Amino acid sequence: MMAVVTTGNGGYDKLSYQQVPTPTPGPGEVLLRVLAAGVNNTEINTRLGWYSASVKSDTRASADAFDDSAENASDSEDGGWNGATPFPLIQGTDCCGEVVALGAPGEEGADASADLLGKRVLVRACMRTRGFDHWDSVWMASDFDGAFAQFVKVPASEVFPVDCDWSDEELATIPCAYGTAENMLHRAGVSAGDRVLVTGASGGVGSAVVQLAKRRGAHVTAVAGSAKHEAIRDLGADRLLDRDDDLLASLGESSIDVAVDNVAGKGFGGVLEVLDRGGRYVSSGAIAGPVVELDMRKLYLKDVRLIGSTAWDEPIFPALIGYIERGEIRPLLARTFPLAQIVEAQQAFLEKQHVGNFVLLPPPLD
Repeated sequence: MMAVVTTGNGGYDKLSYQQVPTPTPGPGEVLLRVLAAGVNNTEINTRLGWYSASVKSDTRASADAFDDSAENASDSEDGGWNGATPFPLIQGTDCCGEVVALGAPGEEGADASADLLGKRVLVRACMRTRGFDHWDSVWMASDFDGAFAQFVKVPASEVFPVDCDWSDEELATIPCAYGTAENMLHRAGVSAGDRVLVTGASGGVGSAVVQLAKRRGAHVTAVAGSAKHEAIRDLGADRLLDRDDDLLASLGESSIDVAVDNVAGKGFGGVLEVLDRGGRYVSSGAIAGPVVELDMRKLYLKDVRLIGSTAWDEPIFPALIGYIERGEIRPLLARTFPLAQIVEAQQAFLEKQHVGNFVLLPPPLD
């Protein structure tokens, strides 16, 4: 099969479009023909080794630091989600696929049911390896081969048939961005009437948060570049702010119940200032920079809760499938690229001129 193999930490030269063996599903696994695969920050961050504690800059600055013509960068021992990334690796966290083969029956209810054959499915990319009572998790395309290929094998327990009229490309926008967004809202206990601030609202996760928070009945203030305001307003945002606006001057102190902030960087302190007493701050990323300045008085004097969100909770993915099938959310497909054009896709992704998600399309089977 054809696949994009990431050979190590570094620049775009580490992305190799090549022929590799088609995987064979093992016990409790299924083989999927990849119909479409979404593009996310996490693939770029993993290639860059951005998760390493030694990295202090934002994703774009880290990408610019690599010279694409060089043989650059040794692999970071802590640059992936769970330490060292197992290079060479096929990335691709978001997968819409068709079940084409079953492995042998697995253990403890993980049997690959014949009912899955021929079904169009989404893959739950975050997998809780010891069950949902433990925090241990692995991520498809960070810890094992993912969907930037014509085929991928995954545990049968992590595939979810979906019955809807969306295109393959539209479905591929969902898993990582919407799973991450729903998990943050779930962890922060967002409910009807909550005043929610969403930074980075035009990105894949941010635009998903806007939709999903409105679905819960929240009042949403979204922060994004002014050129993208109309598109975000169409998603239901009640108020739009430019990313250069002063939050405290625009909103006032104690004006927000929940801040969903995947931007961080120098704006972190301003987000804390607008939180009300007992407010919740939740994050699953830091695209503007992972190192922030925290005034501890803003934390403890206001009884603020800081909530990290990576491993998805049990209700998250089944809930998303239900939202799709009932028409309660809609996809934001910004652009598609052939799989072979992954470099062009990631370059355009880092320009941040789009609203929503990019998707890669594998070549047709011979």
